[in-house]
Amino acid sequence: QLACPLDLGCHSVMHESQSLLWERHISLSLPFWEKYWPLCQEIFADQLKGISAEAIYRAVNIVQPSFIRVEADECTYPLHVILRYEIERGLIHGTIPVKDVPTVWNQKMKEYLGIVPPNDTKGCLQDVHWSGGAIGYFPTYLLGAMFACQIFRTAERVIPDLTNKIRAGELLELKEWLNKNIHEKGSVMSSDELMKEVTGEPLNPDYFLDFLTTKYTALYNL
Repeated sequence: QLACPLDLGCHSVMHESQSLLWERHISLSLPFWEKYWPLCQEIFADQLKGISAEAIYRAVNIVQPSFIRVEADECTYPLHVILRYEIERGLIHGTIPVKDVPTVWNQKMKEYLGIVPPNDTKGCLQDVHWSGGAIGYFPTYLLGAMFACQIFRTAERVIPDLTNKIRAGELLELKEWLNKNIHEKGSVMSSDELMKEVTGEPLNPDYFLDFLTTKYTALYNL
């Protein structure tokens, strides 16, 4: 039985971008919480009494160093990926012996995030990737985040009044746009080709940097 290119994703980078688009650009946004916070307060009336949508928006977007990659905020998350990539590269090239991974990990955590894990459970053993043989996968998370920024910026341009639609809980148009322009393409094109077709240009990290700068300058009154 032959696989059809339409029933497979084009690359893990694009795959990761789709989950990150919904996570970061929708569910971590203020319009999303303005829509759904009243429902949260209705369900948890006693616990959430007197807390505003803006307060919870700020709470879910706190930037602070953390030991665990999957719990990291979107500003420090890239450093977790870079740390892993550098260690992976050293392992493959033979410049970092396996026995030295815990020490190198802790040194890089101190250098990049200013903290040192208290044990390897919160350090080099926290992920399943290396034990499962998924060497080289970590960069797809950071590349996926950059893809998501560029794709969402395009969606903002082509879907009228998208911010207010998110605020109203009207997410179907965005989903259908993603279905038509990305999901239905399957693996007919590479991630780079699909990015250029959807956004009109190759991957441009400026969108990612602009997104973080704009969002967190406002959040932290910088």
